[in-house]
Amino acid sequence: MKASELRESSIDELQAKLKDLKEELFNLRFQLAINQLENPTRIKAVKKDIARVSTVIREIELAESEA
Repeated sequence: MKASELRESSIDELQAKLKDLKEELFNLRFQLAINQLENPTRIKAVKKDIARVSTVIREIELAESEA
């Protein structure tokens, strides 16, 4: 997932994506706690994706408030 791809999406799509990523992170942490996680590096990747989506949402909000 690239930031340039995310910038082409609408706020609603980004917020839905953020919600999905947060649910995935919750599930990954749960799997980690019960020792069923197959790919522990996925947690780091999901955290970065959450940060990326949040940043793009904030950029769009700032651009709308300036206009």
